Amino acid sequence: MTSLFGYLYELVGAERAQPADDLLSGLVADGELSAEEITGMAMLLLVAGHETTASMLGLGTFALLEHPSQLAALRADPSLWDGAVEELLRHLSVAHLGPLRAALEDVEITGRTIRKGQVVTPSIPAANRDPRRFDDPETLDVTKPAQAGHLALGHGIHQCLGHQLARVEMRMAYRALFDRFPHLRLAVPSEEVPMRTDMTIYGVHRLPVSW
Repeated sequence: MTSLFGYLYELVGAERAQPADDLLSGLVADGELSAEEITGMAMLLLVAGHETTASMLGLGTFALLEHPSQLAALRADPSLWDGAVEELLRHLSVAHLGPLRAALEDVEITGRTIRKGQVVTPSIPAANRDPRRFDDPETLDVTKPAQAGHLALGHGIHQCLGHQLARVEMRMAYRALFDRFPHLRLAVPSEEVPMRTDMTIYGVHRLPVSW
């Protein structure tokens, strides 16, 4: 993250010295923001606006190839895709750890007291597979009606600003991929696909396929 921030900071400086027709140059030309603020925005756009959706596309593709009956159901009834995107988001939880939250007062949750000022990090997968909220939460089922309330894209005032864009991108990309490559399949056993369990954004490091 430090290296990436440094790279983007230098890029902002280069845009200031030689403006181009792009987003960063536009922010520089506005004159209201510091280099640090513009760099922060660039970091946010790159990670939240690109990395999450790109990773989710790879991860969801892997999940569907690993569950051919689910993919077959989508091929048979394309109207299921909108709900399928919500189910993939819920079941896979591309961001595993939610943003840090500080308790404004003492609060007790399932017998555990969190003191005022203490910081917690919610587990998104645990919330998205809570049996008190979702039916059969451990099973990926794209045929059932979309279950409202998953936290993959945040919630309430903390919902991702780009959540509608992300949903549109996924609805379009998944359908385009499987329409264009109807015989797409995994080229290796699923257990050999390297997962990004060592990174903030969940996904696959590589997804070898054939068609």
